[in-house]
Amino acid sequence: MICILAVAVKHHHHETIDYLLKIVWQNMANRYNQLVADFGITQSIGYVLINIDEKEGTTVSQLAALLGIKSTSLSRMLSQLEKMDLIYRQSNEGDKRSVKIYLTEQGKQKRQMSRAIVKQFNAYLNDHITDKEKQYLTNALKKINQLTLDYNPE
Repeated sequence: MICILAVAVKHHHHETIDYLLKIVWQNMANRYNQLVADFGITQSIGYVLINIDEKEGTTVSQLAALLGIKSTSLSRMLSQLEKMDLIYRQSNEGDKRSVKIYLTEQGKQKRQMSRAIVKQFNAYLNDHITDKEKQYLTNALKKINQLTLDYNPE
């Protein structure tokens, strides 16, 4: 029975919600990477820069939560961004145990470029998706996200 199910799932993998979400996101990330390549960054770098508060800075834990990744995974990328002179780290004045991430001038420029591309791409999507479709998709994705968080196989 399991073998038959595996074959059925494998055969129809292109119809599963998780597969479609992965493919759509992968295509979007690839398109973003093509668009930002001329700026010397990647989609994921742009995403990090966009999520750093320009004036107040952002703690590593806040940034990890905003990006939906673990702080340990973020550490490697932050080291890379420091080497690229896009960010700098500074002790948090309110809590000396935590560190805040700030954008350098070059980081601010790359952030603006990234933001412009995101706005342009989303305007393109909005021009080709009706408000009703967008609302339905947004609600469905939020529901899928909550169901994913709630899922507990027995």
